[in-house]
Amino acid sequence: MDLLEQVADKLAQEVLDATHMTGNEDLVEAVKKTIGASSTTLEEAYMTAIRIRRAEARGREKLRTLLQNETLG
Repeated sequence: MDLLEQVADKLAQEVLDATHMTGNEDLVEAVKKTIGASSTTLEEAYMTAIRIRRAEARGREKLRTLLQNETLG
């Protein structure tokens, strides 16, 4: 993973953690606008990391649900 991806992923994780703690989904967009004003490259990598991490969370939740249904059924 190169520096751009490392920075974008770390920031994305911190923002998603803050979003989870506060319930404020607007944090993702606010940070996107801030970093996009100075680096569109970082903005794109950040949004990619956000989408990947959200998709991963949905996938893990689906797996938990499937495993629970498997154990109960």
